[in-house]
Amino acid sequence: MNRIEDLSLFLRVLDLGSISAAARHLDLSVAVASQRLKRLERELGVRLLHRTTRHLSATAEGTVLAERGRTLIDDLDALTSGLRAAGTRIGGTLRLTVSSAFGRLYISPLLPEFLRRYPDVRVHIDLNDQVTDIVGSGFDLAIRIGALRDSSLVAHKLTANRRVLCASPDYLRRTGRPQRPIDLKDHDCLLKIENSGRQDIWRLNDGRRQIDIRVKGRLESNVGDLLRDAAVAGLGIAQLSTWHACGDLRAGRLKVILPDYPLSDTGIHAVMPRRQLIPPRVRVFTEFLIERLGHKPPWEAGLRATPSRSK
Repeated sequence: MNRIEDLSLFLRVLDLGSISAAARHLDLSVAVASQRLKRLERELGVRLLHRTTRHLSATAEGTVLAERGRTLIDDLDALTSGLRAAGTRIGGTLRLTVSSAFGRLYISPLLPEFLRRYPDVRVHIDLNDQVTDIVGSGFDLAIRIGALRDSSLVAHKLTANRRVLCASPDYLRRTGRPQRPIDLKDHDCLLKIENSGRQDIWRLNDGRRQIDIRVKGRLESNVGDLLRDAAVAGLGIAQLSTWHACGDLRAGRLKVILPDYPLSDTGIHAVMPRRQLIPPRVRVFTEFLIERLGHKPPWEAGLRATPSRSK
């Protein structure tokens, strides 16, 4: 098991950023930890770490080992956990990444209950609006909102992501309310910028077909909070998820427009690396989120449902 233990030490060094921190965490002396890392490098025949007096980072070979080795360690943990007697407590560190707004609004309030339910689980949560390489960064799980593009990952749908077009009452008084999708061309639309580019084609449905409308506007951003604030301030029409805009919709600061031409549901998913065995901490957290968010998302309470339109 020496090689497995040395691999675990190497991963802990990368997670904590130093050999001394990893040694403390594993109750080793720094000298022993350094010797074990050198032994691993010697056995593999490659250098795994760049070391300077102030910085430590993985080499190219070390990055490959970290990506593949972490999956092996997690699979081993999952296997041994699964073979233990029934009733054994689920433990370990759950490493999770989620967008800032959704994490603050809907994941943070659930953490106390989850941690009470699983007292041996630790949670490391990264709030980040960028799409993170979860394999390379060592995350167990990411919560992704919208269309999924990386087919190398496994996705479990947590709940729907209903989106609406909305604007402030002041904006609608000044410009008039759009009656048909084509009317959007004559309005200031607030545009989201994503990795794939400017989202200036809005896709609506009339019950029979998809209607694509190319829109324009004077304000665009990669941050959804900014676009929501701009819509509330009367700067234009925004395309927002109901989880993000529900407070403003209930308070009347935003009004839904074109409700009979709904936008497609893009889903909210738990995304994880593809592996043979899912670590128990990942499985129970995913099930917990489906339990709490799945059938009746809390943000939909009191909002008008998407109409079923037929012609």
